[in-house]
Amino acid sequence: MKTGRIIRSLSGYYDIQLDGTEEIQRTRARGEFRNSKQKPLVGDFVDFESDRDEGLIWAIHDRRNVLVRPPVANIDIAVIVTAVKEPNFTANLLDRQLVALEAAGVDPLIYFSKFDLLSSKERQMMKQVVQDYRQIGYPVIESTAPNAFDQLKAELQDNVSVFMGQTGAGKSTLLNHLSPNLGLETGEVSKALSRGKHTTRQVTLIRVGDALIADTPGFSSYEVFDFSAETLDDFFPEFVAVRSNCRFRGCLHLNEPACAVKEAVTVGTISQSRYNSYKAFYQLIKAQKPKYKTDN
Repeated sequence: MKTGRIIRSLSGYYDIQLDGTEEIQRTRARGEFRNSKQKPLVGDFVDFESDRDEGLIWAIHDRRNVLVRPPVANIDIAVIVTAVKEPNFTANLLDRQLVALEAAGVDPLIYFSKFDLLSSKERQMMKQVVQDYRQIGYPVIESTAPNAFDQLKAELQDNVSVFMGQTGAGKSTLLNHLSPNLGLETGEVSKALSRGKHTTRQVTLIRVGDALIADTPGFSSYEVFDFSAETLDDFFPEFVAVRSNCRFRGCLHLNEPACAVKEAVTVGTISQSRYNSYKAFYQLIKAQKPKYKTDN
């Protein structure tokens, strides 16, 4: 029996890199996984047997975390590539991504791109936004910082990472700069739809120096929140830091009196935009139709 990490999945086949080596072997998953509704994912550590490149996965190790879309497990860092212009910065989208990662147990890193397109007045406003996220405790890199690229590479070293970001944020450009071998397609933001075509059809972990980067068909885990509205504040670290001071246990930080979160917003230790995102997400979750699990 051998142990390794799945670095690619495609059409029911799984390419596994053996522990401590560069050797890669191709396998399939045992039928029992389908029966138990388990599925190996890229990033999984697995036990497998192989003979002449015809292998079978026998066991999946416990996962530290997992994302559903894209399907990747055991991620160390998710880099959120966030444009400050073209397309214009929206706190709501960034906060959605941060909440989704907090819920999945994945550490985020915010990379603000296109700082060079800002006017001096716009730059001053964005500097305050950057400071707000740093104050929460999120690691932040500004694209125009003198050591921005080296700082990013240092963060990725010896880690498994995924890159996420809306079309036009510069994700593909940044990945190509990290490794020209990736050859990802880039293009201008669609003026009509602000959407791009996903050109990748599989999930792959690509080695870039001492880092493993997931090359994925797109990132949509933040489109629907798969948890209750009552637990939403668990995924706002600055809310968690003060909510024990709320008068009422289980405070939702909406209409309750003596709410420590709302008081923090009033005095400016929690940003108004973050609180606005919280309220919007709360209403969004409440409006979502419940999901019912079936046995099929």
